[in-house]
Amino acid sequence: MAEKKKILYIVEAMGGGVFTYIVDLANELVNKYDMYIAYAVRKQTPKNYKDYFDKRIHLIEVKNFGRAINPTKDIAAFFEVKKIAAEVKPDVIHLHSSKAGAIGRVAFDGKIPMFYTPHGYSFLMENCNPTKRRVFKLIESVCAKRNCTTISCSVGEHQETLKLTKNAAYVNNGINMKELQEIVNQTEKVAHPFTVFTLGRICYQKNPTLFNTIAESLPGVRFVWIGDGELREELKSKNIEISGWVDRTTAIKYAVNADVFLLPSRWEGLPISLLESMYMRKICVVSNVIGNRDVIHNGENGFVCTKVEDFVKAIEECQNKDGKLIERAYQDILKMYNTKVMAEQYSSIYQNAMLNKKWGKTCEQIFNCAGVLRFESRGPSIGVGNKENCRGMWVYRRILSYI
Repeated sequence: MAEKKKILYIVEAMGGGVFTYIVDLANELVNKYDMYIAYAVRKQTPKNYKDYFDKRIHLIEVKNFGRAINPTKDIAAFFEVKKIAAEVKPDVIHLHSSKAGAIGRVAFDGKIPMFYTPHGYSFLMENCNPTKRRVFKLIESVCAKRNCTTISCSVGEHQETLKLTKNAAYVNNGINMKELQEIVNQTEKVAHPFTVFTLGRICYQKNPTLFNTIAESLPGVRFVWIGDGELREELKSKNIEISGWVDRTTAIKYAVNADVFLLPSRWEGLPISLLESMYMRKICVVSNVIGNRDVIHNGENGFVCTKVEDFVKAIEECQNKDGKLIERAYQDILKMYNTKVMAEQYSSIYQNAMLNKKWGKTCEQIFNCAGVLRFESRGPSIGVGNKENCRGMWVYRRILSYI
């Protein structure tokens, strides 16, 4: 039997939806590839996170990865991931999240096929001041010139990528339907009042202030926030219940015994919680931002809202359950947004990249063969040991020093 090709994932943001994405994708691909994951632990990372992964997957903790920008630790992480890659000798490198994407694209020269998935660009985060957002965009612009293809997880994110580089594609996020269905089947369905829920960290991105305002506007409706976070105090309305951090099975139990999924986020990538709610046949009411509006089409498979009044009206309409909306959303998951479809597309991309000896010059052929939406081929490769790479590292260090 031929030896499996090695895929190295480098990911700093191992929490929330990104964690679920990495788990589901790696567990699907490990049947075909030798999977390695270089990662960092966050507060949102489950304590038993190793139990989520197939035992055949190699987990390597990157000690110096951190969410916040720290020039000293970031430079240490740069050398740490280079050492890991030297030991693993991967056939493909795939970087996940902005921090890993920046460090990885500077650390590697692209001689090994390299891909980057942002999972939501940092420069789109509204909780950052304008100066930081400009710096984050500058970092992305500099790194986009490297010998790496950006694969976005939604159409909207892909459109943002094209403003930075033509060397881009997208593969929609997907969910593990089999695993989710097993939990749903084991969950007791109980009688409950009409319930609106959301899931995730109570943070600025998820917009708890708007969630609270909507709840106050509908005092006769039960609202549940599955999760916890630093902005917990924003949820003041008496009809809001906060679950606190719970395990996945408990979270699904809350969701199964609810009626409407509400996602009022200020920005998103392509939220796993939304896809899972669609699969569980919950009517989805979402904010009009990238990711949300890529999946939900207003009045067709859910509701896309901008103003408080829009959210309130949509939730009121949801009380007269529209079976057509629910079924269309469910069918979308079966056809487009599931782990098997996602893994097959990534596998095609990886295979074609590895088979093509002149990978850097014929990127378009790779994606055409893989059946994935694409772009134009990249410019010349930039080697690790040459002046251009040294200058790239110098620019990155200078940018970090101003934050």
